[in-house]
Amino acid sequence: MAHADTQRGGPLAGIKVLDLTWVILGPFCTQLLADHGAEVIKLEAPDGDPMRSVGPRRTNDMGPSFLQLNRNKRSLTLDLKQEASSRVLERLIGWCDVFVSNMRPQALERLGLDYERVRRINPGAIYVSCSGFGEDGPYAGRPAFDEVIQAMTGLAAARARDGDGMPQSCPFPLADRYTGLYAAFCISTALAARARDGVGQKLEIPMFEVLSQLVLGDHMIGSLFQPPQSAPGYDRYLNGLRTYFRTADGHLCAAINTDRQWRKFLEAAGRPELLDHPSFATRAARARDAQAVDRQLRELFEGDTTAHWLALLERAEVPAAPVRGIADLLDDPHLQSVGFFLSAPHPTEGELRMPGFPARWSATPPSYRRPAPTLGQHTEEILRELGL
Repeated sequence: MAHADTQRGGPLAGIKVLDLTWVILGPFCTQLLADHGAEVIKLEAPDGDPMRSVGPRRTNDMGPSFLQLNRNKRSLTLDLKQEASSRVLERLIGWCDVFVSNMRPQALERLGLDYERVRRINPGAIYVSCSGFGEDGPYAGRPAFDEVIQAMTGLAAARARDGDGMPQSCPFPLADRYTGLYAAFCISTALAARARDGVGQKLEIPMFEVLSQLVLGDHMIGSLFQPPQSAPGYDRYLNGLRTYFRTADGHLCAAINTDRQWRKFLEAAGRPELLDHPSFATRAARARDAQAVDRQLRELFEGDTTAHWLALLERAEVPAAPVRGIADLLDDPHLQSVGFFLSAPHPTEGELRMPGFPARWSATPPSYRRPAPTLGQHTEEILRELGL
């Protein structure tokens, strides 16, 4: 995907989205909708989305994250606190199929953008409210950002530093990105339901519950049973070192899981006698004696180079990889071969290179149709289309 694809539509072509989101969660959700063909109008305050000023920039209001999160969208500036904006908002609400916001619910109500008003204007609209904690329960209405949700769902504690125990967030906004992805999924299914039943509805997408589902899906373990059979927390995942090993000249990741993989690996490594050891004989034994198995593997891998072990692991059909840095992705030969990156000119920022679309579609693929907008770039154009 060396160049922008500006010709094709996508599976959401014809769907109109009014986007009142900012920072990452909401814009990522609407980026996914826009990439897949939806027409998205990004409604911004006169000072714009704060992400415009984050990161290295060629111009003051076009940061790198903003340029990615807001491709395929048009920008309209409007001061929602001014009474004169009400007529424009009513037209936009009547125009859209989907209304998306990540303002707190009480802020939306103060602005007269609660679900009841939107439904009166447009009964068929899918109304989407993304927030930290939703509208019910003791946390309702609290402000939240990605780090707060990671702290409250155990993610930050699970990554606590050795030594001082200081919690750490994941090195990217996992809560924002995953909730945005989940919101896009919910919107797509709500649109399918409307196509079937002809009914609009309200979707409430609380970050805390979405991330709690993600974390507990793997970490409930014995707490799934009542009474609990064990404390929550899956040791295999909590031990972040489990599949990472130091070699004679670096590090690698090796996921040796099945009995067949263990047999082929130990035979290739010249240690077939370990197959008869009680700690290695079965999956259950390896799980029971995980620390002893881990010690044996670490001693083994430290005895030769990363290249040696990767070649041996490939012959043994064991999933394995070198441990690389984020920068290595930019020159990865596989990503280059499959056209993962798209290159496209931007009218104010020059040539841009960014991740494209990871899935392959045989009939209605996503596409890059327009660059991220400058602040208010399409205001006059949109107002004319609305007859204002």
